[in-house]
Amino acid sequence: MRHHMPVTADVRCLNCTASDVNWEPRVSDQPDRRAKKPFLYVVVCASGIAGDVGILIAAAQKAHWDVGVVATPLALRFIDAEAVEAQTGYPIRSAWRSPGDPRPLPPADAIAVAPATFNTINKWAAGISDTLALGILCEAYGFGIPTAVMPYLNSAQAAHPAYSQSLERLREMGVLIGSSYEPHKPKADGGADQYRWEEALELLAPKLSAPA
Repeated sequence: MRHHMPVTADVRCLNCTASDVNWEPRVSDQPDRRAKKPFLYVVVCASGIAGDVGILIAAAQKAHWDVGVVATPLALRFIDAEAVEAQTGYPIRSAWRSPGDPRPLPPADAIAVAPATFNTINKWAAGISDTLALGILCEAYGFGIPTAVMPYLNSAQAAHPAYSQSLERLREMGVLIGSSYEPHKPKADGGADQYRWEEALELLAPKLSAPA
């Protein structure tokens, strides 16, 4: 069993390896952890329901987590960045920081990918790291960070053989996969009312319990 190690939102280049990046936080450039709560990264993908990510943030905060959001570049078009940052108290991360810049987020104790799109799931499983979000997810495996994924896609996408193969690869990697959502018929925002954001926390709870 791999030992749990923290991962930060500090991926500086597309071709970095764990040995290239200093993953250990320095006290001088870490945000103020006002309370010693576990920290959850919520990775948000470009989807019609991404704007409801506040539901997951609120549920995590109620369960005594601090939360930071990492968005894919396209996901920024689907969320209210100002509202999300006000809710979490941290800036949204979507791109690599420049060398010497402070790390905006504390290390992650766990990661929830929600909503997770067809594109992100397949790239992640294939080890493609062409965005900050994917870079964090790919390296989280090596660091043993508990990770839950909540897919959101339509039935036509789910029928593609690459999707089931990607889910199987992620399961082999120890990723916890939400099963409450059935892929919707191909239409914008389909099945949004059936998407259980809180399931991500339910999946993570046995792996890493937040203090009461």
